[in-house]
Amino acid sequence: MSSEANVMADKGIVKGQAKVVAAKRKKSLGSILWAQKVLILMSIPLLIHRIIFSYLPLYGWTMAFQNFRPAIRSIWDQTWVGFDHFEMLLIGPLSERFFRSVINTLGQSSLMLLTGTIGAIILSLLLNEMKQIGAKRIIQNILYLPHFLGMIIIAGLASRMLSLDGAVNQFIGLFGVDPVLFLGRAEYFWGIMAGINLWRTLGWSSIIYLAAMTGIDPSLYEAAEVDGANRYQKMWYITLPGIKSTIIILLIMNLGWILNAGFELQWILGNGLINSRAEILDVFILRFGIEQNNFSLATAAGILRTAVSIFMVVTANLLAKAMGQERLI
Repeated sequence: MSSEANVMADKGIVKGQAKVVAAKRKKSLGSILWAQKVLILMSIPLLIHRIIFSYLPLYGWTMAFQNFRPAIRSIWDQTWVGFDHFEMLLIGPLSERFFRSVINTLGQSSLMLLTGTIGAIILSLLLNEMKQIGAKRIIQNILYLPHFLGMIIIAGLASRMLSLDGAVNQFIGLFGVDPVLFLGRAEYFWGIMAGINLWRTLGWSSIIYLAAMTGIDPSLYEAAEVDGANRYQKMWYITLPGIKSTIIILLIMNLGWILNAGFELQWILGNGLINSRAEILDVFILRFGIEQNNFSLATAAGILRTAVSIFMVVTANLLAKAMGQERLI
């Protein structure tokens, strides 16, 4: 009996300690919230904005399961058709065109992400090594400017430079190469999109990496210099590992936008000769959904795109976790 009493007493002590720990945690959370009350109040308008413009409109996803007609005012009075529009996209008459647009979107986005990330990292490394502050600021300002140009302007510049008598053909003509109709050859379009995106976002994308480099302990560079490391060795063994977590987080976030390869450039520069490589998912939705007043089909394609994007982010996050790297969630 005494042993049983001791066991019961030990259990009571454990439960009491657990309650004390839980009370401390609860009190600690409350104190943290109170200490951050100003920041929480400042974030409330942003939270309301996100709920109104990002979450409340999700009821419109019901159109994907309806034969939606704009003439019927209420969305709840539409004819329900179940997964008919999804079947039309996945196994129906539009499946080939739909999957081709998905492949084009993934291909263009992947090239943009790869070239943009590598280019921004290299540029930020070079700028970080510059000792002349004045020259560094001038270069940064010049490289930032394309980010603020409208897509119509960029499309016009690209169309003019890639024409038969444009700057690109004039340059390669110096080496005896015949003029190439770049916007008439489908196999060149993905590379053209990647090049335009790199030129437009290179400077702007490097800002985050430069900011991450400022958080690296300067004593690491001093110790490496004492050990005889040159500039390139310090970049490879100190700077790059120092911003590794930033690179991984940005890659995970960008993977969520892997099916958003843009719209304006593909719509303006695309033509009948290159549509097989230029038509991305957004262009497909416009042509076969919105232009034909088939809003249900457009909504179904949008839902599929969102599902794939969520899958990509979750997968990348799990891979980062498995490798012991920084993760988003």
